[in-house]
Amino acid sequence: AIEAGMDRYAVLVLHGQNISDTQQAELSRNFGALEMPDKVSNITKEEDRRLPEDIADISNLDRDNKLFERDDRHRMFNLGNRLWHSDSSFRVVPSKYSLLSARIIPEHDGDTEFADMRAAYDGLDDAAKAEIEDLVCEHSLLTSRGTLGFTELSDQERANFKPVRQCLVRRHPVTGRKSIYLSAHAGGIVGWPVPEARIFLNELIEHATQRKFVHVHRWRAGDLVMWDNRCTIHGRADFPETARRILRRTTVTGARPS
Repeated sequence: AIEAGMDRYAVLVLHGQNISDTQQAELSRNFGALEMPDKVSNITKEEDRRLPEDIADISNLDRDNKLFERDDRHRMFNLGNRLWHSDSSFRVVPSKYSLLSARIIPEHDGDTEFADMRAAYDGLDDAAKAEIEDLVCEHSLLTSRGTLGFTELSDQERANFKPVRQCLVRRHPVTGRKSIYLSAHAGGIVGWPVPEARIFLNELIEHATQRKFVHVHRWRAGDLVMWDNRCTIHGRADFPETARRILRRTTVTGARPS
């Protein structure tokens, strides 16, 4: 029933799910193998054993449970979550689902917005659909973080974030619906000059994030939100830096490269 709901809506919201990290991981494994947070998806940081290896800490707290300093390197990196993106599009095998559980939520702000890339594709005219049909994009964390001016990376980090190729148009394996596979991580189109590709991709994101394609989720503690990364993009709104915000994410890996 959950998978049928995901195939139809691409985003599901379940309120009142006061679950543990272990329960979240067990639930998530019903939908496939879980991605492990690793060097491909983050900057180098000290190992933190507070959480199981398949749970990602989506919070504004350091390993001592203190708010990040404003200039903290990890806080700067995590600001990329405010850009429109698809989780793990920078992996050779991109993700299927993400499941995000809200543990502590600021009293105000910090909403997450989801844009439906199926509806965005349907909203293109025939000429635009034909133009993007066979395009292949290059995705990397170097692109999304570079957009923010976060460019002080080690040689090892740059090697970890080597660009991968993804199709710009994807077809859902169950419903057959086409969608535009966009993300802030996409920084090039194979065979195109980079400036032209980035202008083109920015215009596509502007089209795809029109209000009529977007759902805004206003979090409350206990919410569990699931979304399909193959046909949605999302981004987080700002919230007061003095407020604690703690969520846990599990990510279900996809079946194959796009």
